[in-house]
Amino acid sequence: MTTLLLLRHGLTPLTGPVLAGRTPGVHLDDRGRRQAADAAERLKDVRLDAVVSSPLERCRETVEPFNAENLQIDDRFAECDYGDWTGKKLGDLAKEPEWRVVQAHPSAAVFPGGESLAAVSARAVAAVRDWNARLGERATYLVCSHGDVIKAIVADALGLHLDQFQRINVDPGSVTVLEYTPIRPFLRRLNDTRNFGLPEPPPEHKDGGENIAGSDAAVGGGAGTT
Repeated sequence: MTTLLLLRHGLTPLTGPVLAGRTPGVHLDDRGRRQAADAAERLKDVRLDAVVSSPLERCRETVEPFNAENLQIDDRFAECDYGDWTGKKLGDLAKEPEWRVVQAHPSAAVFPGGESLAAVSARAVAAVRDWNARLGERATYLVCSHGDVIKAIVADALGLHLDQFQRINVDPGSVTVLEYTPIRPFLRRLNDTRNFGLPEPPPEHKDGGENIAGSDAAVGGGAGTT
């Protein structure tokens, strides 16, 4: 069983009203820095075999309090390339004809001059598969990424079509926990901002099998309630 902790970056001055996307130089604000410190405190008793981050500044700053000795940067966990939508207000984007496609049929959504949500999902899920194999089935690792990327990973783990991923909410600073077993993934926690310890793994059978008994913006992840 490989345990993946998905941490969404903390708040920035643009989170919520503006689709920051891959805009360079977007840093955590005071609220975001507090969220980063709180996430590190909540997870202080969890032994992490690796800490992986999107290359964007707001994610790298969110994992700074973890004091990871060997922080890994993986471009596959980067924010969606929103193309011509980058830096625009969500209120204005809601008037665009493509907006309804993003909400109702995201698997067909391609941002003008940018990336498709299907491509985001494919690269992020491939990265998770790669890290799971690289670290092994007893590993626990953390990935700091972005709202739409995390939602796509969760949808895949739940066996949901990408068109359903807008039903998943991932707030800034929240932790989502997925466990990957030889049979199927399990969603242990979603959008968690509370103090917690990881649940104990279920005992394994001797044959190695699984013990079965044992308001937000709809693109960019949204700003949460903070």
